[in-house]
Amino acid sequence: MELNLVHLRTLREIARRESFSRAADALHLTQPAVSLHIRQLEDAVGLPVLERVGKRAFPTRAGEILIEHGARALGELAAAADAVQRLRGVVAGRIRLGSGATASIHLLPPLLRRLRARYPELELIVVTGNAPDMARAVVNNALDVAIVTLPVAPRHLVVSSVLRDPLLAIAPPQAAWRRRRRPVTADELARHPLMLYEPGGTIRKVIDAWFQRAGAAPRVAMELGNEEAIKKLVGAGLGLSIIPAIATRTEAKSGALVALRLDPPLARRLGVVRRKDKPMSPALEVFLSALAEFLRDAGR
Repeated sequence: MELNLVHLRTLREIARRESFSRAADALHLTQPAVSLHIRQLEDAVGLPVLERVGKRAFPTRAGEILIEHGARALGELAAAADAVQRLRGVVAGRIRLGSGATASIHLLPPLLRRLRARYPELELIVVTGNAPDMARAVVNNALDVAIVTLPVAPRHLVVSSVLRDPLLAIAPPQAAWRRRRRPVTADELARHPLMLYEPGGTIRKVIDAWFQRAGAAPRVAMELGNEEAIKKLVGAGLGLSIIPAIATRTEAKSGALVALRLDPPLARRLGVVRRKDKPMSPALEVFLSALAEFLRDAGR
């Protein structure tokens, strides 16, 4: 039985996305071409490799075995290509990076700009989501590395380059808030309608724990996954919120929002996570080095 690595890559993408059409988009192929790859792969192994349920597709046991072993083969080929590029004095390859929305908007652009200038052959793919999902994607090798709010389950993961990211309360630009100089407490915030991050994310757990430690029950008016929407709603006078300090800078400077310190102070910790057994390719090595340097600068 002779297996085609192109077909294995197609199978992996379909299983990852649970869709022929989404896999075709990711691979820059037509859907008939993707279907042909799977037919040829099933002819080669003599067993179905995918089970179709409605419009979704899931790997069979045979498909799972092929994906597991094929991932190692594809990884070795990618490592070989990177090593040859390194002999030429070129650092190239693809880095799949996961992060939360705040980091992707306020932290990553200068880092990615610096990397692109230093290593123009490096391909950078950024995926956003909450910390548990990003950590799970790293464990499943769907991402190479992620910047996440800690803590995350450390199983199979190396956690490093921790950055302390302060959290602040934000209020509409009303005179009473503008004149305020002292920090705001959990009891005070709990007396106002609050626009908080949606449940499930680690940053929401950090905020909920802060209220619980103070014995305060927040009045949660809205729960949103979009930080920019939270800021707009607060600016419109619909309530208050708590968000990372780095996300308040532009609005606080322009006067669109008032940023207030918290009493007691609150911060989240950001960490860089990767698989313990992930081979250290040249591309991943230079990326992690640049990321650690950048986070140290941001922390200072």
